[in-house]
Amino acid sequence: MAKSKTVFVCSECGYESGKWLGKCPACNSWNSFYEQKVVETKSKGLLQANGKVATPQTLSSYEAKETIRTHTGFNELDRVLGGGLVKGSLVLLGGEPGIGKSTLILQICDKIKGEGKVLYVSGEESAEQIKLRADRLGINNEDILFLGETNIELVDQAIINVNPKLVIIDSIQTMYSEEITAAAGSVSQVREITSQVMRVCKSKGITTIIIGHVTKEGNIAGPRVLEHMVDTVLYLEGERYFSYRILRSVKNRFGSTNEIGMFEMQDKGMCEITNPSDILISEREDNPAGSCIVATMEGTRPLLVELQALTCQTVFGYPRRAANGIDYNRLTLLIAVLEKKAGMMLSSQDVYLNVVGGLKVNEPAMDLGIIIVTASSFKNIPIPKDMIILGEVGLTGEVRRINLIEKRLKEAEKLGFKSCLIPESNKKDLKDNYKLDIIGIRNVNEAMKKIGLK
Repeated sequence: MAKSKTVFVCSECGYESGKWLGKCPACNSWNSFYEQKVVETKSKGLLQANGKVATPQTLSSYEAKETIRTHTGFNELDRVLGGGLVKGSLVLLGGEPGIGKSTLILQICDKIKGEGKVLYVSGEESAEQIKLRADRLGINNEDILFLGETNIELVDQAIINVNPKLVIIDSIQTMYSEEITAAAGSVSQVREITSQVMRVCKSKGITTIIIGHVTKEGNIAGPRVLEHMVDTVLYLEGERYFSYRILRSVKNRFGSTNEIGMFEMQDKGMCEITNPSDILISEREDNPAGSCIVATMEGTRPLLVELQALTCQTVFGYPRRAANGIDYNRLTLLIAVLEKKAGMMLSSQDVYLNVVGGLKVNEPAMDLGIIIVTASSFKNIPIPKDMIILGEVGLTGEVRRINLIEKRLKEAEKLGFKSCLIPESNKKDLKDNYKLDIIGIRNVNEAMKKIGLK
């Protein structure tokens, strides 16, 4: 009979110990040990493995089967998933508390009505709480079955008995297995539970969506192997006090990881936004100094967003820089370029920069827009309202080529913009004729002269 023992393994480097340690002696990580059960079995020779021998076959001998997908009812979500939920796939959905994960999942359960039974397993909320949310969202679906249970063995048995089309587990951190002595939500529990759910649902061809909590760093809580085990990892992002949400795919075995879906949280739940650019710049009525439009890429989708900058005389000896929606270090670097190469002294100015709508964008193509909008606020000179600004800026002040320029220009043209400031190297490669007045620039000084900031 196989013997089992318990070891403690570091989740960062894999170091094993016979007891729990606060600090890993191998990689010096704190609080990284989790309990793992190891089963010792006697090794068998190749010919003693039940008389079976593994025989490899050529890859060309296999026939690729068409992937069976279920549409979620949200075109934005289907876009992120690559066309819909794949039969038998395991999807992990993460996000901060209150961002709208449970609301989105409950709406999906209702929109696939007629496809089969849905088993909603909740370890956080009672049936009454789920029913209140369903009533608020206007959901009345007899195909949705609810199970309030945290014991994963009982959950697995319910999945086998019901054999649903879709299984929802909300959340993975509340489930526990009786085979593991650690508390629910621990690293060892999360890993074992995911393994059991995957084994049951893959064998039955049942699509499963697991909701996971995130840490303060923004990563899904639990061992990193959790993201390797599932087929798709989705993150629901957005500021809690803004209405816009972005669903981003960071792993997808059945589609691209370069797609995003955009939603807006309303009274009736999540509503998809089919034209995000129009929504994000719709409230820009006048043309004040310190405001401009840039085109950023979220996956393969171009988004036009508004940048706002504010410069004012500092009251302290050390000027303050604040960035909302972009990397703080990138802002300070571009301010240094503006001072050194454009001769604009901002050492006595506080600089504040904001991406309107609560979006977070870290694309280098926004560099030139950040520099121009900061200079516009400092000089108190407005930028033309019908102009978009694109370009990556180097440390020597040169404006470098950016990717997917055609998609950005077509989006700007569709929304009625008249002119565009882009890198000269991109302008030379343009093949299509645009209704835009495309201005190619080589450096920061040239861009500021074109707009009248210098």
